[in-house]
Amino acid sequence: MTTQPQHTYSPSGDVKGRIFGLGEIVYDVLFKEMQPLAAKAGGSVLNALVSLARVGREVYMVSETGNDLVSDAIISFLKRNKVNTGYINRLNGKSTLALAFLNEKNEANYQFFKDEKIKRESFRIPEFSPGDILLFGSFYGINPEVRPNVLSIVKRAKEAGATIVYDPNFRAVHLQHGNREQLVKAIEENFALADIVRGSDEDFINIYGEESPEKVYRKVSAFSPNLIITANALQVHAFSENNHDVFDVPRIETVSTVGAGDNFNAGVIHALIATRHKKTNGVLQIDKWEPLIRSGIRFSSAVCKTLDNYVPEGF
Repeated sequence: MTTQPQHTYSPSGDVKGRIFGLGEIVYDVLFKEMQPLAAKAGGSVLNALVSLARVGREVYMVSETGNDLVSDAIISFLKRNKVNTGYINRLNGKSTLALAFLNEKNEANYQFFKDEKIKRESFRIPEFSPGDILLFGSFYGINPEVRPNVLSIVKRAKEAGATIVYDPNFRAVHLQHGNREQLVKAIEENFALADIVRGSDEDFINIYGEESPEKVYRKVSAFSPNLIITANALQVHAFSENNHDVFDVPRIETVSTVGAGDNFNAGVIHALIATRHKKTNGVLQIDKWEPLIRSGIRFSSAVCKTLDNYVPEGF
């Protein structure tokens, strides 16, 4: 059993900018024209946390993985990158593999290989504080097999006053894993726990069948006040109760889009801490989206120029 991680506190007793990530751990193998290009530790939240650690943030991964050689390599990689692994359960089974096939636009289609017989354990729940940020999402956030664990952790963070960032990362393939109405209900439950929802236009087409950012916000705002919608190399829409801002995305030469959205999340979180955003009476109010969105674009663009899932060291 791993000992409980030690946290850094300020002299006043408040926690300064700790970031917790709750999500799946996979091993990504990238292919182009059916030939392997690279193999990396992956998972939506993991990708964001590695980038945040590389820019000096204090980060903790809350997750589970197997006990094979692949898992050993992933844990070693996280430790080298200063991601705290004390909340990762090592389970008696194999790691999850994610094969990412890049098309002519270097966009990825995935095929996953999981150990279906692996026996899960309850997670160790961090002692959250108001200065913390929790990032969670993807199918892991609605997967019935882990949802009780996920909800326990997210609700504990919410009750403690931490800022919650949720990325549904909901793809059409996920509709094969359950009843659509039940999946959407779980996503909306997550919206209600989140202070910021960040999703792609594809996510919201799959969730609501809506392409209009304004119509999507009307639905999401019933649960959460702050929404960011990204659309690959197109515009970014950012909504809060009093603002709707639109940002253009610079054109770049893309090597791989794996990790693009994950690192947009990392950039937003990095800027949330840098700009000292805080919740007031339990509400996160965002008056100026510019620094958050520009930071998200910078992180995302940096990743798209490489075969890595995270920003380069020294970014």
